[in-house]
Amino acid sequence: MATQQPTYQAYTVVKREGQDDFWLNIGAAFMHQDGEGFNIVLQALPLNGKVVLRLPKTQDEPPQQLANPKKRETSRS
Repeated sequence: MATQQPTYQAYTVVKREGQDDFWLNIGAAFMHQDGEGFNIVLQALPLNGKVVLRLPKTQDEPPQQLANPKKRETSRS
């Protein structure tokens, strides 16, 4: 049986006063073979109860490269 790659990485976001938020990797989500759902495997539970799923980054890309949703510019018309 081949090893399945995660579809998403699971993070909890730790708010830090005066600093950027810290994204802590706590697990992964794997798509079902039929494409109709996911198995989520967590190695830890978030203290705030919130899990953020993001597409996996490449191996050579450091975790701090993750986009901070609060910093994204949104255009509202």
